[in-house]
Amino acid sequence: MKKYAALSMIAALCLVASVSFAQEAQYPTIPNAKPMFVAGPNHKELAPKAPASTLTQWNGSFTDLTKRKVTYTQVGTDPNSTNTTTTIPVYIIPVTLKYPANNGNHTFNPKKQKLSNGKTVIQNIIASPIFQSGVDFTQGGTDLGNTQYIDAFQRGNFWSVVSTNSNYHVLLGQPTVLANKSIKVTSSSQGSVFTNPFTGNGLVGTYDINLFDSQLQTWMKGFKQINPSVLPIFITYDIFLTAGGCCIGGYHNANGVQPAGQTYSHATYVDSPGSFSQDVSALSHEIGEWMDDPFVDNRVNCHDNSIMEDGDPLEGNSNYGGFPYTLNGFTYNLQSLVFLGYFGAPPSTSVHSWLSFQNDEAHVCPGQ
Repeated sequence: MKKYAALSMIAALCLVASVSFAQEAQYPTIPNAKPMFVAGPNHKELAPKAPASTLTQWNGSFTDLTKRKVTYTQVGTDPNSTNTTTTIPVYIIPVTLKYPANNGNHTFNPKKQKLSNGKTVIQNIIASPIFQSGVDFTQGGTDLGNTQYIDAFQRGNFWSVVSTNSNYHVLLGQPTVLANKSIKVTSSSQGSVFTNPFTGNGLVGTYDINLFDSQLQTWMKGFKQINPSVLPIFITYDIFLTAGGCCIGGYHNANGVQPAGQTYSHATYVDSPGSFSQDVSALSHEIGEWMDDPFVDNRVNCHDNSIMEDGDPLEGNSNYGGFPYTLNGFTYNLQSLVFLGYFGAPPSTSVHSWLSFQNDEAHVCPGQ
């Protein structure tokens, strides 16, 4: 993932000031839109002071193909030496973005927006394979378990040791939804409303990521439930963040390093079929990367990525790396993720020695 700090706001958005947003007006499309995710840099200066609890985590290492040692921190317990289930408490914070009449005249509210199945965006996320079992993930004929998606991915990542450890899981707790938060986007320099550039129909809003992250920091301080042992996830609906360009579907970060830093994430939910960040695809990307690189500091020796971000190598594939899975009558798009072998670890660690969950990556990262 590209880092977002100190990047300027998208200059093209300034053009929107000249557009009239009358009720029947046509919304412009975003010029040079590019699907992307970002990460970090870690806000070390915002590290919690002597927290009473920390995120459940373990440390590992491998010698990559360049003969250099790679050390990393991941969520859960060590699959090489434990056979236990870890459940991380999760808090979802819906974020509404409101664009007044002079700047798009539209509101994007994930807690109220109803989808085709009658659920709200937040309800549909909670009902998805990110948080619910019900999908039997069988990859290449090997059953990884009827479980949550990211747990199935991580079991596949370490299949050589967990195939006989039926109790090894890293699960997300059933989310508690906290109070809805709101941002009023008053200026086109902050963001505006556009036609979805990836489908040509439907509306999306944009907002500067640095302004957004600053607001998240304020909100996290105000929630007594948020501490380093839990994962707060901020959810937007039909919103793309910007950092010198559009369009960012989500990001994850941490305030402080392991073991005591506060991790957190954001993902957007887009309801336009075929769009980048459709339904929970951005969330699957971000939670997968949080699982394997929670403090955004697992350094790897790759030319395409300096840290262990396991979603980025596949986001440019067909359907933005997503694969359809149906649960309770709704088809969700879950992005494939790369295994440790992609970063130069021995591929024999993973299921079938694959380099990715869907076997959609044939090569190790550039530089290995």
